[in-house]
Amino acid sequence: MEVTPAAVPAADPSPTQGAIEIIPLKGLPIVAVVLAGLVAAIAGGWLWALDFYHVVGGGIWTALDLFVGLVIGPILGRLSIPARMEFASRFMPKMAIIMPTLVTMTLASGFQMALQLGNLSAASPNHAWLVASFIVVGVMAVIALGILEPANVAVLFELRKPQPNGRIIALLMRRFIATAAITAVMQVATLVIMTRVTI
Repeated sequence: MEVTPAAVPAADPSPTQGAIEIIPLKGLPIVAVVLAGLVAAIAGGWLWALDFYHVVGGGIWTALDLFVGLVIGPILGRLSIPARMEFASRFMPKMAIIMPTLVTMTLASGFQMALQLGNLSAASPNHAWLVASFIVVGVMAVIALGILEPANVAVLFELRKPQPNGRIIALLMRRFIATAAITAVMQVATLVIMTRVTI
């Protein structure tokens, strides 16, 4: 039996055929609420709210780094280039707003807490641990905002082109996953420091 063109199911449109959002606009109101709450907590000097922002932001940041670097990374490395492009078109826009928000709320609230609790004083028994934490978290923030985020945005801009270059996307994704794995290992050091500070 001859198959007519009408009987052949249409292929699903590629994510690269439509407009890829660099920043998911639907997520911006949530980011605005989170950051407004952070500003209010800092302005009001509310220790409990700062603690909430620091624990929640740091916890999600740590979990994401560990999951992306140690779970998604190895899986993504075995996928074909078209599959990586499909994944990136859905994953990267979300990360473009999640990571800067988490970094901001974790660092800002953590610094304000240390200031209020006197841990920044050289006389504090936690001072050395806080300095070590600043170094580790500072390096992670530079990696997240200086390497991960530019690679993320570069992938999205490449996907928006009429003919995206799969090899460039694969290269950028490898850079993204490799740096995420580095920060995942550094997050373990942060967990050790933070649990030591609470003693």
